Amino acid sequence: MNNFKIKKGDTVAVIAGKDKGKTGKVLKSIFTRQRVLIEGVNVYKKHVKPRRTNEKGQIIHVPRSIHISNVQLLCPSCGKAVRVSISRIEGKRVRTCKKCTAHI
Repeated sequence: MNNFKIKKGDTVAVIAGKDKGKTGKVLKSIFTRQRVLIEGVNVYKKHVKPRRTNEKGQIIHVPRSIHISNVQLLCPSCGKAVRVSISRIEGKRVRTCKKCTAHI
């Protein structure tokens, strides 16, 4: 069941954890675990061994997911991290900023 108020493609701000204060775009939502994957946030290094001959081992940067409670949606009109309310307008589900009451 999709009850997230944050969707893929939204710009969010991290409000808790080691990356507090960073912003980024949501790449993926994992509904079953209540987590989101954000570009440039919670990035770790992964050491990869060479699998074939003439191939080098390397260190790659892998983004990891962050819990949905640690992020807030950035309102496009007021530019602040805000809470979101859901309302029905003409039968459609619309997200609304609680600070400036603009539709997102």
